Amino acid sequence: MSIFNQLMIGSGVCWTITYLLILRRGILDLTYGMPAAALFANLAWEIIYSFIHPHTMPQLAVDRIWLTFDFLLLLQYLRFGPSVRKVRINITFYLEFLLSFSVTFILILLVSDALHDDNGAYVAFGQNLMMSALFIAILRDRKSASGQSIYIALFKLAGTLLASVAFYTQTKTYSHSPLMQFLFVAILAYDVVYVFMLANQLKRQRIKVFGRF
Repeated sequence: MSIFNQLMIGSGVCWTITYLLILRRGILDLTYGMPAAALFANLAWEIIYSFIHPHTMPQLAVDRIWLTFDFLLLLQYLRFGPSVRKVRINITFYLEFLLSFSVTFILILLVSDALHDDNGAYVAFGQNLMMSALFIAILRDRKSASGQSIYIALFKLAGTLLASVAFYTQTKTYSHSPLMQFLFVAILAYDVVYVFMLANQLKRQRIKVFGRF
């Protein structure tokens, strides 16, 4: 097995653990842990690269595992989203979801086509940067660690870092791309900031940083 595939499998394992921990924490806290825009982008990307432009193995298997978990995260968002966002008319919340997901899905298709990126790597790392920023934003908005844990933050960081190392060291096209290099560094920076911000928030709430899964 190539080093690239080994790194990507490691990334897939870390992200799968991240998804499981988000689901668990959301159930315990009666909320959703994945930021909405990131969830829509992940779901759209995984549908596209599982069925419309399917990856080769083993990435295809990882994509479909992630897709399963993202559907569960979506159910969690649809269940707790209205109360968390304090929406009085639920139909408005669900219509907003349908519009946002549809626009995101079409946008990812068009951007990947415009960049001639059959693997969806540019979009994947681009939306990963958005996700890293949104985890910080959701922590600030809630002013609590609701739906989050330090283990979610650390496995999320490790999953993306392994993927970044794989693309930077084991590919020719992406390793020489200034855009990809910027995304690798920016995502890592946001993820490190998030880890420290979340740790501080947990301390303020008198919760043991590594005692909460």
